[in-house]
This record gives sequence, structure tokens and C-alpha cells, in this order.
Amino acid sequence: MSTDIQTIKKLAHLARLEFNEEKEQEMLQDLNKILNWMDKLRELDTESVEPLTHMSEEVNVLREDVAKNTVTHEEALLNAPKKDSDYFRVPKVME
Repeated sequence: MSTDIQTIKKLAHLARLEFNEEKEQEMLQDLNKILNWMDKLRELDTESVEPLTHMSEEVNVLREDVAKNTVTHEEALLNAPKKDSDYFRVPKVME
């Protein structure tokens, strides 16, 4: 399978890309290489191959989630540009 320069121009338009003539030729060659590679993959017999759902069989090992206070209330408010006793002051969003 191969494509032509008109297809490259149409794809460039759809993707909102601009290429000069030299780059269009490069893109045409690259796209044709990709399509040829896909044709080669189609030659393989994949009838007995299970669909891939994950790249590996490994399972994430996660640490236990333990709630704890790592920053005190005072430390959290220390660099606040504006604060009101125990709270951050922010501009009103809704009136």
C-alpha cells in the first residue's frame, strides 16, 4: 500500500500542519514506509494470538496508604499571601 502527495496535503490540512515541498516529500516517504511495514504485519498469522491488554504481567506494588499530618496548620499558612486566622484568603469567585 502506498499513498500520494495529495493525501499528505489533505492530512496536513486536517492536522493544521504546514510543510514546504521538501518536507512533503519526506512525509510521503515516511508514511509509505509505515504503510509498507503495516502490510508486512498483515502477512503474519495472528489467529491464535490473544489480544494484548497490558504491556506486562507485572502488578503494581503499592505502599499502604496511611493518613498522617506532615505539615502543621501554622506551617501551611506560613507563606500564604493573605490569611485570616486559620484560613487562606482568596478572591470571591461567585457573588
